[in-house]
Amino acid sequence: MNLGLTALELARIQFAFTVSFHIIFPAISIGLASFLAVLEWRWLRTQNPVYQDLFKFWVKIFAIAFGMGVVSGVVMSYQFGTNWSEFSRVSGSITGPLLAYEVLSAFFLEAGFLGIMLFGWGRVGPRAHFFATVMVAVGTCISMFWILSSNSWMQTPQGFSIENGLIVPQDWLAIIFNPSFPYRLAHMAMAAFLVSALLVASTAAWHLIKGRRDALVKTSFSMALWMILVLTPLQVLIGDMHGVNTLKYQPAKIAAIEGHWETNHNEGMPLYLFGIPDMQAEETKYAIGIPNMGSLILTHSMNGKVQGLKEFAPEDRPNSTIVFWSFRIMVGLGVLMLLLALVGLWLRKTGRFYESQWFHRFALLMGPSGFIAMLAGWFTTEVGRQPWVVYGVMRTKDALSPVSAEQVGLTLIIFVVVYCVVFGIGIYYMLRIMHKGPEFVHSVPHSEEKVIQASHRPLGSTDEELDGQPLDNHQENDK
Repeated sequence: MNLGLTALELARIQFAFTVSFHIIFPAISIGLASFLAVLEWRWLRTQNPVYQDLFKFWVKIFAIAFGMGVVSGVVMSYQFGTNWSEFSRVSGSITGPLLAYEVLSAFFLEAGFLGIMLFGWGRVGPRAHFFATVMVAVGTCISMFWILSSNSWMQTPQGFSIENGLIVPQDWLAIIFNPSFPYRLAHMAMAAFLVSALLVASTAAWHLIKGRRDALVKTSFSMALWMILVLTPLQVLIGDMHGVNTLKYQPAKIAAIEGHWETNHNEGMPLYLFGIPDMQAEETKYAIGIPNMGSLILTHSMNGKVQGLKEFAPEDRPNSTIVFWSFRIMVGLGVLMLLLALVGLWLRKTGRFYESQWFHRFALLMGPSGFIAMLAGWFTTEVGRQPWVVYGVMRTKDALSPVSAEQVGLTLIIFVVVYCVVFGIGIYYMLRIMHKGPEFVHSVPHSEEKVIQASHRPLGSTDEELDGQPLDNHQENDK
């Protein structure tokens, strides 16, 4: 059952499928863990029960995402032995310890404090519970650190020697802090935080559209939009720095991303907004570009030279057709995120932040954009590295296990079916929880009459109800 593809092609598709499913859950976990830490910190500082109720709502989503991330991650690690045993044999002395450090330093930390975070309310003191939440958030970031270090070393390898055909570590500091690692770590961290911020914003937007104007929804929406406003410009800056780094260490990838075939010697490289790179004809057809802008972005000079794809042997060229568009999808969604944040800031100033229905629909539609942009970025990175599994050192075709196309094809079909069923159910459950929305447990939105009015008359609730004072007053009355 080879589906008309080779074992190498099927193995690459299988790994791409499993990693695409996997990455969305750690991204949610990384972002939501930090969000939960902020919510609990705000609750400790202000004693406003709104933050406590939001914590108890979003911790459910975090727990589901964390569990699915662990399960899907275990499956991926086994593929290094089943489909990519030659890669493990040759470079395992580097990738093995890096992944082991991730388990020892991050996963154990997360697992050790996760139970307290999820079930410790009322069983441990508030500060002890907050410490557990912070440790889980730190653990998710440490996990990201080691995974990105390993993957970045595959992109820009250094600190090793080759002995008897095997990669042998020589300088662990050079291996861990390889040239692309700082930029890729920062880029992924911002992506994970944006994924969660957009998830929170779109959930709140859904309930604003449905007429809710209570403190839980408004606080969620406000915090998420502030986060997007801060993170999106930072992501643009980090992306620019990452691009300059990639031009230095992986010039073929940049040429493929830009659909750039001929090295520009006497004039600046254009920035193509649209085009269809043709790998056979060695040209980008129907190209629409901005003169000199490509050179300006990549070299910070209007006439900076950028190597074209024809400078590299055909067998060393990434697939420009794929990475050209995956990169533009990522950038295009990033522009929309920035637009969302800026429009939100303007609506705050005009007092229509919680009442503008078209803006709420925009925020709702942007909910999946973080996931899509992140996956598009990973496709750009990984496809752009081809034909190398360790850039310039080991080709992907040489990393394959001695397996047949029929074996890989059968397991790929099984993976697709099982993943769609198991993780489909998990995602559906997460969506149901978000559809229901946060509930008032420790806090009271208004009097019961005002809650009914707010659901039918949007202008009936005001921003002042977010400061916690009316909540405390009503709680006192209830007592």
